[in-house]
Amino acid sequence: MAKKDNARKATQKIKEALKVLDALGLPRQQQNERSALTLLSLLDLKPGDPWEMASAPLMGITPMMDFFAGHYAKKYAPNTRETVRRQTVHQFVQAGLIVPNPDKPSRPTNSPKAVYQIEPSSLKLLRSFGKPDWSSQLERYLLSAETLKKRYAGEREKRRIPVKLAAGKEIRLSPGGQNVLVKRIIADFCQIFTPSGHIIYVGDTQKKWAYFDHDALRALGIEIEEHGKMPDVVVHHVEKEWLVLIEAVTSHGPVNPKRRQELKQLFAGSKVGLVFVTAFLSRRTMQKYLEDVSWETEVWVAESPTHLIHFNGERFLGVNGHPKGYQFWSLKSVPVRDLPPG
Repeated sequence: MAKKDNARKATQKIKEALKVLDALGLPRQQQNERSALTLLSLLDLKPGDPWEMASAPLMGITPMMDFFAGHYAKKYAPNTRETVRRQTVHQFVQAGLIVPNPDKPSRPTNSPKAVYQIEPSSLKLLRSFGKPDWSSQLERYLLSAETLKKRYAGEREKRRIPVKLAAGKEIRLSPGGQNVLVKRIIADFCQIFTPSGHIIYVGDTQKKWAYFDHDALRALGIEIEEHGKMPDVVVHHVEKEWLVLIEAVTSHGPVNPKRRQELKQLFAGSKVGLVFVTAFLSRRTMQKYLEDVSWETEVWVAESPTHLIHFNGERFLGVNGHPKGYQFWSLKSVPVRDLPPG
């Protein structure tokens, strides 16, 4: 009996959450059970709780999904985590309903430590749902919502990382995470190893891509449809006729054999040679991934920006001034004729 009663209350609470999302003007794509459960988890509202008990815990995506299962018996597969983040949480942030990483605004949204929290004025409004003053509070909230969204958008913009490209162009990357490394790649790696190169693509942890010169890539014989498969930075080294594909590694893996093959297929139509580079912020980070790095690729470490480690077997194994010493050669050390791309 208790189980049936809880199921009835859970169904009712989800229906109420859907009414709230509709009243707030969320798009139709976010007026579904998944989004209703996400809202309830962010308010820590269980089936039998009145709306006035809503609170504002810091909550990550996985704890949200655990909340769905534990209190509403709604189990979502682990691989739907990105769906919750991209198809519900992202839209809640855009609507000003929730705030990402209020405890540490510089934390990237794709960090495993990313958390979200109901925005204070939204919490005040939602605690009034079902009460006589709900309609009047909703009206006042909606009048201020656009101003609120603009304010938060402005705050997010101030935290973005400015990155200068060639010809005076500037892009702004979302703060934290791999974008700190992406800035170093453009400022240091490109200046040293691809001088006068043409930056074609720069990814962003939030916007997918911050810069994309489609025409330049098309001129090299490449058409890209799925941006999710792109490396973090793509540079055309015009002088050497190379297309340099760079992965920035802070939490995800390097150019391993599987990733190298994916990139070769993605850029198969290229009229110029392909060079694969994995970039790390520090040697310590690099050490975690060395076993995974593919042969026929390069490794660059931001804390030692003038050097590259070349993973290419015995072709470049040799003595460098020491009877028993060997050296990993850098692109700058090896004659161009000895270093065909890919």
